[in-house]
Amino acid sequence: MGFSGFPDEAFLFYEGLEADNSKTYFTRHRHLYEEAVRAPMLALAEELAEEFGPAHLFRPHRDVRYAKDKSPYKTHQGAFVEKQPGIGLYVQIDAAGLWTAGGLYSQASDQITRYRAAVDEDLTGGPLAAVVATLASAGYAVEGDRLKTRPRGFTDDHPRIELLRHRSLYAGRRFEPEPWVHTAEVVKRVRECWHAFEPLVGWLGTHVRGSELPRR
Repeated sequence: MGFSGFPDEAFLFYEGLEADNSKTYFTRHRHLYEEAVRAPMLALAEELAEEFGPAHLFRPHRDVRYAKDKSPYKTHQGAFVEKQPGIGLYVQIDAAGLWTAGGLYSQASDQITRYRAAVDEDLTGGPLAAVVATLASAGYAVEGDRLKTRPRGFTDDHPRIELLRHRSLYAGRRFEPEPWVHTAEVVKRVRECWHAFEPLVGWLGTHVRGSELPRR
């Protein structure tokens, strides 16, 4: 079946999971997760796959081995179209609504090194600054993990010091669960956002690329 929107039950499921993040809750409401969350997300991914490529749906379980927070379940469902390792397009639903994003999510050391070298160089860093400014002026949030201070080897007065602080970089837009979220209009909204993110994802794919380090 084609994508027809996310039902109210998807957001109610995550409201409940935020209040009771336990195996008991998840097991009791697993049918809601499968029918109202996972199935529509799979259908949405299929609708967009021909244009953007196949998406990977993330598992609902959290990896808590090294985390202080031992909550067993993620309070969102995400799907990622990977263009290169750690670089791609993302969509997510949670209790607050719909989130779309695109950019660099990896923090592999070799990618960070290439990223900063490209940002530092005027011929490559200037175009990235222009892409980021365009996204921000269009109302997209520009986010990512950032250093609180300047990275080693760069001065505070560098013209792109804010971009140099980034260890990951992505743009995104959040939509509240308005009536259209329950319809096929979601496909149009996600498609529009992903097209807006393409210049950023393209720059990252060219200048940062996937990590060359072996995966653990």
